[in-house]
Amino acid sequence: MSEPSQFSQTEYDRLKGYLIEKVTRQSEGYTTFGEEYQHNVEKWLEESYAKTKLDLNEHLRRKLFQEVKAELIGYGPLQPLLDDAENSEIMVTGPNQIYVERKGKLIDVPIKFDNEAHVMRIIDRMLAPVGRRVDRDNPSADSRLPDGSRVNVVIPPVSVDGPCITIRKFTIMDFTIKQLIELSSLTKHMAEFLEACVVARLNILITGNTSSGKTTLLNVLTGFIPGSERIVTIEDAAELNLKQKYTVRLETKNAGVDGTGAVTTRDLVRNALRMRPDRIVVGEVRSGEAMDMLQAMNTGHDGSMTTLHANSPRDAISRIETMAMMAGLDLPMMAIRQQIASAMDVVIQISRLSDGTRKLTHISEITGMEGPVVTMQDLFVFKRQGFDENRKVKGSFSSTGVQPKFSEKLFAAGIELPPDTFLSEDYWPEIG
Repeated sequence: MSEPSQFSQTEYDRLKGYLIEKVTRQSEGYTTFGEEYQHNVEKWLEESYAKTKLDLNEHLRRKLFQEVKAELIGYGPLQPLLDDAENSEIMVTGPNQIYVERKGKLIDVPIKFDNEAHVMRIIDRMLAPVGRRVDRDNPSADSRLPDGSRVNVVIPPVSVDGPCITIRKFTIMDFTIKQLIELSSLTKHMAEFLEACVVARLNILITGNTSSGKTTLLNVLTGFIPGSERIVTIEDAAELNLKQKYTVRLETKNAGVDGTGAVTTRDLVRNALRMRPDRIVVGEVRSGEAMDMLQAMNTGHDGSMTTLHANSPRDAISRIETMAMMAGLDLPMMAIRQQIASAMDVVIQISRLSDGTRKLTHISEITGMEGPVVTMQDLFVFKRQGFDENRKVKGSFSSTGVQPKFSEKLFAAGIELPPDTFLSEDYWPEIG
């Protein structure tokens, strides 16, 4: 090989492949990739590099070692993207197209995989720790990375342009209610009100569009649950990060190769009822488990929480009705609506606006039934007021001036909100 000053990309790639091959041979027999394996990889890498008798400059050598370790103990070309805190999502479409989301915008990155086989190796590494796999008969899967990031994988023949990977970074889950206030996602009065709702054991539904921050908000609200309560969480891929001591985390399971052995969200909700939970927290309801969740809320598991996709609080009620019908119980619509009106107390709508910011646009109360209709009233709203010179959304938060009908529940729980919480005027400052 030539001197470092004349080191070509081809030679660099050849050296990288040589080191990967040498270290891979030495790691044969390892079935887990813990600290011992990682330590040995670094040792073997140093030894293999020394045998080349090359003297690369420090910058190039460090870059080479990082890329080799990313292939052996990380996620290959995606590892630096995962390490970059500014990336909120990472998307791969085939071996030659990788792009990320930063501050709400999609940006192409100059990174590629070697070929489709290279993409599949990284996919297998992402799925293996949670016992999932993809093949032609099962071409899609959901998983999570060790840091909690969500992973969705789709491969041919379903994915026409090659293997696709979508990673939603977990970093936003570390947010606190104080940080959400600082980001103008809600106000201090709204935060105090939501904390009161959680402590008073009201049943809460968080709704919003894709990537609006539903799970982040759910994670923040669960932080208000008293540590003396037993909580059962149910998710497709475990993301919630509850600090309470008496927490049981359950996760769904896909069917095996023979099509059996699946454990659905609905199965877990039913099982949770036998686990003496004080509260049940479901990451997201998508189908028939909505009816089981409603029944749990109506049978003594007050203070339960869940999320679903919806464009408005009223739309959320319609979606719950539809999903409850998917339970196959052949109930009349009126009975389902009565269940909703009896079970749910608060609907929180969080939206991702056109400028990429996320705001709680509605906090609404379900007040009961009026004829065949589930009735609701807004307690807090975000009023849009156009755009500023930088195309940022302008607006203000406001209480509607309506006292919630569950005020007695708050009082019974020993909670007294500030007297100006429900003022009807827009007394909170305008935000951009």
